Amino acid sequence: MARIVQLARDHGRYGYRRITALLHREGWRVNHKKVERIWRQQGLKVPKKQPKRGRLWWNGGSCVRKRAEHRDPVWSYDFVFDRTHDGRPLRLLTMLDEYTRECLTIDVARQYRSNQVLDRLAEIFVERGAPAYLRSDNGSEFIATAVREWLEGVGVKTLFIEPGSPWENGYIESFNGKLRDELLNGEIFYTLREAQVIIEGWRREYNTFRPHSSLGYRPPVPETIEWPPWPKDENLLGALT
Repeated sequence: MARIVQLARDHGRYGYRRITALLHREGWRVNHKKVERIWRQQGLKVPKKQPKRGRLWWNGGSCVRKRAEHRDPVWSYDFVFDRTHDGRPLRLLTMLDEYTRECLTIDVARQYRSNQVLDRLAEIFVERGAPAYLRSDNGSEFIATAVREWLEGVGVKTLFIEPGSPWENGYIESFNGKLRDELLNGEIFYTLREAQVIIEGWRREYNTFRPHSSLGYRPPVPETIEWPPWPKDENLLGALT
């Protein structure tokens, strides 16, 4: 009971099913029905709205027409808008692998032009390799001639959704909704740098820790443990065997 309450406090936007998945990950042998009973007994719930908090005190459609069938062939990207405490705009460039649901980047800046989008795409393609398709809406930064010509030059085909049809870009729209619900709606950002640090921390948690319902309550890119290399010393090897 204490652990359920603590997890609910630490992850205020998680419901009892995700809390159950976290308990299983920690080794607890409990089913979701018992967690739900305790959840209700303790009066726990995910509030529909939450007040924003500051952190300066801290010390520290189209997706149906071309569905991804394995890792990397189809990525999607989009913009999310927010503001710092002084009212100045923030633009978040989000990018997602539609098959694994891994968030490849959340770039935070005051503004984004097509040349900045190109610079970030180039960096990610160097790190990860280029996808076969890149899905987006018809925003000016995405349909700019320079962007389309550059993507064509590196062999990436574009998938533009129909105007006014965000459901055709459902994977990234769903991700953006989680980003806003679990982070942006509950944070006050005082500076651009603060926003960049906090949002990148959330992205890492989303990829490696947060249980994802469509992935059987596993994270998109769980952290792995590297085992030490097998010993080459014959005496040590004999002792181990």
